[in-house]
Amino acid sequence: MKREIVRIDRELCNGCGECIPNCHEGALQLIDGKATLISDLLCDGLGACIGHCPIGAISIEERDAVAYDEVAALQEIIRQGKNVLIAHLKHLQDHKQDLYMKEAEIYLRANQANFPFEVEAIWEALRPAAAKPAFHLQVKPAVHHGGSSCPGSQAISFNKAPVAVPENGFKPASELRQWPVQMHLINPNASYFKKSDLLLAADCVAFAMGDFHQTWLKNKSLVIACPKLDSGMDSYIEKLIQLIQLAEVNTITVLKMQVPCCGGLVQMVKTALQYCDRKVPVKSVTVGLQGEILQEGWV
Repeated sequence: MKREIVRIDRELCNGCGECIPNCHEGALQLIDGKATLISDLLCDGLGACIGHCPIGAISIEERDAVAYDEVAALQEIIRQGKNVLIAHLKHLQDHKQDLYMKEAEIYLRANQANFPFEVEAIWEALRPAAAKPAFHLQVKPAVHHGGSSCPGSQAISFNKAPVAVPENGFKPASELRQWPVQMHLINPNASYFKKSDLLLAADCVAFAMGDFHQTWLKNKSLVIACPKLDSGMDSYIEKLIQLIQLAEVNTITVLKMQVPCCGGLVQMVKTALQYCDRKVPVKSVTVGLQGEILQEGWV
């Protein structure tokens, strides 16, 4: 991909090394007496190092380079200590890199137990600029087909005969293992999530599927969400990270309806996994409007 990235004029560089400590991401090293960009992956292209070169040997160019990786950069920065981390985040903040700031926040909060400093103290140091959330996950809107109405909102009546109650009066038992289940309300640290098989279901799924409890919910912990109507989706990602990283869930099954807006559930899980050291199997199941399974597979 083409992007802006640091360029060092090696003929002009005198090897003073002033730029090295001012690249918080660790993308620069002094090699053979010259400042050298050792990793495209760690260079954010914002040029914090430029002002520290006394002879102007550093510039920004646009060229083919691998995408910058905020998490990889953070892993290098954290080894340098809290103050370097704050300087890096302030640098992102000053350049209005809201997405990278949010990625950093998610990673730092999810891995707090591994750091010798308090993450909350980091954000306190960045206020007031960081007082308001800088980024919210954008869920793709439903695709419109042949008109202005959303296919997920189309009114459809299913003429089904009522299901008779068995003569023995037997009614299937609920397989719900815990309360609450709505994503905003759950506590990822609750004991019933620990090492469980997690079911992430769209709000509508249980109403469409006649065998939801017996086939899908049995022996699983449950969280529900609606990517079309719920607000604060970035908080959902943070909770999923905690469920994966701290609660150590064994598997995640995503039950979503066939309507386009439900695809946001799978994307939330994929995003959360990017910030976790643990990797867990994820199955995506698409449910039809009358409860039939349309597609099922591992993500």
